[in-house]
Amino acid sequence: MQYILKNLKKFKIKNILFLTLAGIINAIGVTLFLAPVKLYDSGISGTAMLLSQLTPEYLTLSIFLLILNIPLFIYGLKKQGAVFTIYAIYTVIIYSVSAWLITDILPVDVSIASPLAGTDLLLCALFGGLISGVGSGLAIRNGGAMDGIEVMSVIFARKLGISVGSFVMIYNVLLYVICGIVLKSWILPLYSIVTYMAALKTIDFIVEGLDREKCAMIVTENPDEICSVLTATFEYGITRIEAKGGYSGAEKTVVYFVVNRFQVTKMKELVHEIDPTAYIIMSEVADIFQSNQ
Repeated sequence: MQYILKNLKKFKIKNILFLTLAGIINAIGVTLFLAPVKLYDSGISGTAMLLSQLTPEYLTLSIFLLILNIPLFIYGLKKQGAVFTIYAIYTVIIYSVSAWLITDILPVDVSIASPLAGTDLLLCALFGGLISGVGSGLAIRNGGAMDGIEVMSVIFARKLGISVGSFVMIYNVLLYVICGIVLKSWILPLYSIVTYMAALKTIDFIVEGLDREKCAMIVTENPDEICSVLTATFEYGITRIEAKGGYSGAEKTVVYFVVNRFQVTKMKELVHEIDPTAYIIMSEVADIFQSNQ
């Protein structure tokens, strides 16, 4: 308890607001598009959906979300930290309450078909995945999580000798295989994979940004001229790193420069006009953070 109290000052109102929105959005995607046609979300959310279908009616999706997720987040408290754990539990509670309100309180019939997409499995899979992906992405971007599978992957993946991404993928594949066996049909599990892929790409966009910048590492022997031209043309800051050729032993400079994707061609032309032998390495940059001080 004292450990948690020490971290209270790290909580931010903005994060709480976005986590609230994330839980509501995720509930909309799952309850209005996926659950009515028996498609499955990924991770613990998908597991909760399957269990809610196989158990008595009083054991609802909302109950299973709490029962399955909260112990996992608490188990990961030491490794993930108090702030993340509380954010994640809060998000799951909002998700669970919102799902309960939509399915049991609001005048929305979600018993046999999606109120927005009907029984069209492809539309339900795509829009359910996109909307739940937005919710999960917002949760991750604001310091929380929507699903305990992420905590499990961080804790157990290294022990099993696999990556976090592989752990999550294996869990979801096993989940969909079990769904197919239980349902004695592979149509819904296969459409659920479409949901999973749509959600995965949406999470990437939300967490890493829609318009990724490009990072250029320019190895050159004419750093002064290149820095001068790039700064004058693009009005961006530049970082210079002194280096030495591994084979030739010649003194070189690595110019570290960030541009958007529309400026890449112009940047290459300017660099090679000054130094035709310059070596340029391009990579994507998801987020750029700059201090206001």
